[in-house]
Amino acid sequence: MSEPDQTRAVHADRGTSRDGGPVVPPIHQSATFHSADERAFAAAAVEPRGQDFYTRYGNPDHAHVAAVLAELENAETALVTASGMGALTTTVLSLVSAGDHVIGQTSTYGGTASLLTNLLPRLGIHTTQVDQTDPQEFARAMTPRTKLVLLETPSNPLLRITDLRAVTELARAHDARTVVDSTFATPVNQRPLELGADLVLHSATKYLNGHSDVSAGAVAGPAELLDRVWETGVVTGATLGPFDAWLLLRGLRTLPLRMERHNANGQALAEALRTHPGVTAVHYPGLESHPQHALAAEQMSGYGGVLAVEFTGGYTAASTFIERLRYPRRAASLGGVESLAVHPGAMWAGVLDEQQLADAGIPPGLVRLAAGIEESSDLVSDVLAAAEGL
Repeated sequence: MSEPDQTRAVHADRGTSRDGGPVVPPIHQSATFHSADERAFAAAAVEPRGQDFYTRYGNPDHAHVAAVLAELENAETALVTASGMGALTTTVLSLVSAGDHVIGQTSTYGGTASLLTNLLPRLGIHTTQVDQTDPQEFARAMTPRTKLVLLETPSNPLLRITDLRAVTELARAHDARTVVDSTFATPVNQRPLELGADLVLHSATKYLNGHSDVSAGAVAGPAELLDRVWETGVVTGATLGPFDAWLLLRGLRTLPLRMERHNANGQALAEALRTHPGVTAVHYPGLESHPQHALAAEQMSGYGGVLAVEFTGGYTAASTFIERLRYPRRAASLGGVESLAVHPGAMWAGVLDEQQLADAGIPPGLVRLAAGIEESSDLVSDVLAAAEGL
């Protein structure tokens, strides 16, 4: 690594703009761009991940974000989309076709689970979901038609860890690609490409933006693969607007600084709740009691602000806990400056049926806490007061 993360977050896109001009890149709020002549126009129309033809194909604000993210991930390049699911779906559809086989995880984001169980099978793409904690499960699921292994680590909402080195080596031996959703970790805490992954993606709505005011996705990796993703994205149209890209860039500037506090707050909340009498379990890879703590410590440099708490009192206790909270608000998403709390059993009832929830290991008394950047002492006092008597 040539420079610390914070320095790279501030300066990595410097070569994207012309010399001179504003310190802060402007918002290029234009759907289309003119060319000086016919030859330049024809070249711009087919340039992968370009920025001066049509915003669905690329935009200067996209290019700034991509430059910073690629530098933070130690990737050759990157591109942005209108949402995390836009990044995921566009990437997957770029890499597989009817008749192919995709391996995913049982512990995974609800939207990813829906992609694996609903959309891909409708397109003639076979899927299998396995326990991510056992690399041999991936080995047993491999077939001659396996083209893609879709990973998420830490996983949502149970914070389970996938052994990236082991699974990426396995996939490579079977000529399959690996795509890693690293949303919970961010490039500050984990770099999947350095551990063997082919592509890494993020719901940039979360930590990368960090202010709960943008919906965005991002993918990073080698240019050869990103060009394929870009070609599919031009067709699917999951285009990030210029203003949203500009906001995302502003968020990326402070990502390393914010992650220091998210990491500290996540650890503090996990430590405070793990011995509470009303708590059955706390799922957080930074705890030594986490069954995969050693693996997490090996492939991560920090553990993020998300933890999952199981209450002994089940569904009612989980709901009561959230109602009592002063600082974390009941809201979807995570990674913003403010703390949030959700009850997955209630939130995903419309996405996953009871059996899918059970298969994913989501108990009715589970609460996902996403620590913001408030003072640790305030958050700890708040959650302990909310858990009193449960």
